[in-house]
Amino acid sequence: MLCALVFALLGAGDPGAQTLRPAAPYRILGGPDGRKSLAAFAAGDQEMVRLDDIASVFPVTVREDRTGRALTVTAGSKTVVLSLDQGLASIAGRLVSLAAPPVRDGSRWLVPVDFVSRALPLILDTRIELRRATRLFVVGDVRVPRITIRVEQVGTATRVTMDVAPKAAYAVSQEPRRLVLKFEADALDAAATTPPSGFVEQISTSDPANVILSLTAGHGPFRAATVPVDAASSRVVIDVMPSGGAPPSPPATTTPAADPVPPAPASLPPAFAGASAPALRTVVLDPGHGGDEHGARGPAGTLEKDVTLDVARRLKAAIEGRLGVRVLLTREEDRLVPYDERASIANNNKADLFISLHANASPRPDARGAEVFYLSLDGFSPEARRAAEQPQGRSLPQVGGGSRDVQLILWEMAQARHLAESAVFAGLIDAELRTRVEMSPRPVQQAPLRVLVAANMPAVLVEMGFISNPEQETLLTSEAFKTRLVQALLDAVIRYRARLSGGLP
Repeated sequence: MLCALVFALLGAGDPGAQTLRPAAPYRILGGPDGRKSLAAFAAGDQEMVRLDDIASVFPVTVREDRTGRALTVTAGSKTVVLSLDQGLASIAGRLVSLAAPPVRDGSRWLVPVDFVSRALPLILDTRIELRRATRLFVVGDVRVPRITIRVEQVGTATRVTMDVAPKAAYAVSQEPRRLVLKFEADALDAAATTPPSGFVEQISTSDPANVILSLTAGHGPFRAATVPVDAASSRVVIDVMPSGGAPPSPPATTTPAADPVPPAPASLPPAFAGASAPALRTVVLDPGHGGDEHGARGPAGTLEKDVTLDVARRLKAAIEGRLGVRVLLTREEDRLVPYDERASIANNNKADLFISLHANASPRPDARGAEVFYLSLDGFSPEARRAAEQPQGRSLPQVGGGSRDVQLILWEMAQARHLAESAVFAGLIDAELRTRVEMSPRPVQQAPLRVLVAANMPAVLVEMGFISNPEQETLLTSEAFKTRLVQALLDAVIRYRARLSGGLP
């Protein structure tokens, strides 16, 4: 139950008080009550939810600390402390950045929507995923695949393509004037990107996990096919033919290459010219965050997810052009790829290197400099080790400070046998970065980063700078700085390839 909230701050000019406008509610799938909704409000350019509404859905209590100008949200023995002045949450000294500080509406307090997905899981010990595009929170282990639907004409047939992530088995049944696709899931997060057309006059969903295609008069038989996309997602293609019409060519049923291997440049540097079978064949770049998960936000509004994708695209082009090796991105666009699926993409493509790109954040506005991480669980407290045994992990502070939300994982991990090479590669990146950009006081660190844990190859995470520092935020968006970053990372990959080929140490 929510404890009584008595929020009577003195002074009419309290910065916590703002004008609120109603916004569309968020649906909550999973959790203790199955399906509920959470009212949302707009405060400036931020969406907020009421703390007492959160407490009506999740088993937490809320109090105000008037002396310390903070709010506390408690579940059992764990407490989140929210600053009233900054977009920061603290859990046992661990800092998590939020999109905005709390705001007050009379006697009620509201917090940014990302509080639910970034801070609550740390005290509830459960996964909560925010999907802003469809205004959805997914709680716990419920299966809610994203389904993106588009309709197009292929000859005389109408083709409906559904991209499903993560992949889910399905069955198609035909009823009068409609097709029903029943997915093996607890619910669906489905959206159409094109309007119905041709023989499809309406697309709808029904509980628990059905997509319904309502058909027009004059339709004939249909054909369904599944096209694998990658290890984590699939594509369902439904062709609806006219009555008595010839079927269109079926969609390809083999997995398309995410990025075909480009031919080697006509002229390579002498150090690599004659290497017919280089030890380094595939590199996977992982632009951090994406989709509903924005990552850190700079004072001017720059989003970490945008910076990482931009740098990853530039680095991909540089590595392919210079070395002629295959380079894959874990995401090519602004979409969320779960932590475990990022490593799966690298593993399934037999990558030789994995580089995860991020931008750092800290409550200290003067924090600055790039950092390189590789995996380790050594050196953490017994509490952290116990947390590592939890199936979904916990969050810990970044080694050396700052507000990076670090997730622990199980001890049994693929990355364990690559730690020595990961350390070597991290050292090469540090050596190249420091000749071009500013490094933090602790440039190479180890931390229990979940995105690296299942990578079955040398893997590192690069924090390119502190986006929370106004000066560094400007740098991270500048052409010159991104060019220096890419050149440093490219040179580190070149040095590592030379090392594998028996060249430079």
